[in-house]
Amino acid sequence: MILNSLSDSGMLSLEFDHGGIEMYLMYVDESGDCGALKDGSPTRHFILSGLVVHELRWKDTLQRLIDFRIRMKNTFQIRLRDEIHAAAMLSRNSKCLSFLKRHDRLTVLRHFLNEIATLNDVSIINVLVDKASKTDSYNVFEMAWKALLQRFENTMRNKNFPGPANPDDRGSLFPDHTDDKKLRVLIRKMRRFNPIPNQQQFGQGYRDIPMDLVIEDPNIRDSKDSYFIQAADAVAFFLKQYMEPNSYMRKKSGHSYFTRLEPVLCKCASSNDQFGIVRL
Repeated sequence: MILNSLSDSGMLSLEFDHGGIEMYLMYVDESGDCGALKDGSPTRHFILSGLVVHELRWKDTLQRLIDFRIRMKNTFQIRLRDEIHAAAMLSRNSKCLSFLKRHDRLTVLRHFLNEIATLNDVSIINVLVDKASKTDSYNVFEMAWKALLQRFENTMRNKNFPGPANPDDRGSLFPDHTDDKKLRVLIRKMRRFNPIPNQQQFGQGYRDIPMDLVIEDPNIRDSKDSYFIQAADAVAFFLKQYMEPNSYMRKKSGHSYFTRLEPVLCKCASSNDQFGIVRL
């Protein structure tokens, strides 16, 4: 069971009473939107980034994030309760940390990525949908979330996440606000019926492999209350800039910042990509 409490930093924290079952926690945020390009969507790509940490490493990892925020407070006067929200911080007329100059906000985000890259007990799964290659009937939201959840499940099953590897490990999901009902319905469905396309050695068709390691409904979080969600947000934003950078990011070489995260990227999520990005 997961119990909420308030940390010393003022951020929403978690305490765990797991009754013998230990957990991997995946904090998820997105970048881009699920709309079709023909309907006026401004983004070619829809991205989900899931930051995974084992509960036995959660407190130490949280302290690392708090220590980082204290350094940002001392250097840039960013309060511990201020949200680091990448897209909002770098928009032209941003009200997010607007007391800082734009290049200083980018510097803060660069430091944030550098810090995330040193979190040895963290692993990040990235799913990227290229909407330009999809038919009108393609369900961007569902296919992206299915891919993320399947990689989360499979990586737990194969003991490929860093940190403890216990025989009864399970996983729980902590997304930023999304289409909450649609996600809840999808997860419940995947526990009953989860068709996976066969690999070549199994022949054509599908195998039904219901998801059983990801437990409970999604625990929705507001990004302003979670340093972990803010970290996932930064990852998703810079992956989007890596794929389709805006003019400011090209000018400042910010489109390359995503590669700084290589040490913590879950490369086993996709063997077809040098950074493990699951490309749909």
